[in-house]
Amino acid sequence: MTRGVVFDLDGTLIDSLPDIAAAANALLADHGLAALPQSQIGGFVGMGERVFLDRLIAATALDVAQYDTLMGQFIAHYKASTGLTTVFPGALDAVKALKADGYRLGICTNKPGVPLAAVLDALDLSRWFDVIIAGDTLPVRKPDPAPLHLAFERMGVTMGVYVGDSDVDAETAQRAGVPFAFFTEGIRTKPVEDIPHDRAFDRFEDLPAICSEIIQPI
Repeated sequence: MTRGVVFDLDGTLIDSLPDIAAAANALLADHGLAALPQSQIGGFVGMGERVFLDRLIAATALDVAQYDTLMGQFIAHYKASTGLTTVFPGALDAVKALKADGYRLGICTNKPGVPLAAVLDALDLSRWFDVIIAGDTLPVRKPDPAPLHLAFERMGVTMGVYVGDSDVDAETAQRAGVPFAFFTEGIRTKPVEDIPHDRAFDRFEDLPAICSEIIQPI
């Protein structure tokens, strides 16, 4: 049986909130508006760039009538904002260990393709993954299960686990019928106990053992 692990990206493998906040605040500065705190911007994350911008507009004096222009400006800042993003401690070692154990590995994120490519290149992460599904790979996004199904399909695996950090990831795994390993130190807006999961972890050193314990046929 071929085994696979698919990861969310932002808040799971990488701590990208400082750069996401920097991109959002750069957009606000373009329009003469005050910056928002990173903690508030973190509450806008998880459903892709359109929902993010919707929430940013709702929280500020950005003009919704300029939506398409605002989106273009935001994506430009988002693509350029990679310098503050880091890989979570132990995450790359866990990825390497899973790879050495014969797992096929994928990424399934709501991050759009252009900034996704930029951050993966900046951190030299792409080479570890067999499949990468961006937020705009399909017409639908998480928590719709289709992107996660596509990741496992393209990896050609029969048993799998999804690893993420949010209620969106948990719902995606549930709807896809895939066990969920929940990283509790990422970007989340709900208490751990309110997010359904098969196993929770706060240290990536524990992930390979968790995957071997909860992996199921898909």
